[in-house]
Amino acid sequence: MREADRRDTGWGDSSSHMTMILSNRQGDERKRQIRSRSLEMVEDGDKRLIFFDYPPNMRGTGFLNYTHKHADDDQWIYLPALKRVRRIASRSKSEPFVGSEFAYEDIAGEEVEKYSYRWLGDELYGTHNCFVIESVPVDTRNSGYSRRISWMDQRDYYALKVDYFDRKNVLLKTLTFDGYRQYLGKFWRPDAMHMVNHQNGRSTRIIRDSYRFQSGLKASDFSQRSLQMDR
Repeated sequence: MREADRRDTGWGDSSSHMTMILSNRQGDERKRQIRSRSLEMVEDGDKRLIFFDYPPNMRGTGFLNYTHKHADDDQWIYLPALKRVRRIASRSKSEPFVGSEFAYEDIAGEEVEKYSYRWLGDELYGTHNCFVIESVPVDTRNSGYSRRISWMDQRDYYALKVDYFDRKNVLLKTLTFDGYRQYLGKFWRPDAMHMVNHQNGRSTRIIRDSYRFQSGLKASDFSQRSLQMDR
């Protein structure tokens, strides 16, 4: 996993537009339009800012995340109806992110220091030769997962599938990635992510409409003030 982290170092900052599609067990869908910005931090975890533009009742909702390598992540959400920023407690990071099948801890950045790892073997996934890696969260008190199992492409070191197990070690969710593309001649990003909850029958698909890198974002663009003011 450290090799995957090394290969994904140096992208600087990125912006993207996304469509989030929530589906229930009956196949009914709800769509959301999202803007996302990320900033790579050298000494600590990355920063991420997310805004909802659609539907109207969610427009202006914002989410800010500071990932840390050796401490609890800092997370805040801005709710326009309340006109205030609310801090998300560490004990709440296993809760659903704005009603989706992604938890707050899934939206936070991936830092290798957050997990302990074990190689389970090699396996073919589709046409990809993969490492199969078990990841156990260091923060067992606040994480909603007992462990994860990831299928990682052996050539380019990106994840293709992740199984999430709940605190009782029962399979809870599966995340799959599709349509990887290479940016800046080095960095791989998927066009779509699909999270399926096996226990409630719901799913969430995120489709990225565009990517832009190294546009000059800085740390001051990822503040609680920007969470409220950037519309």
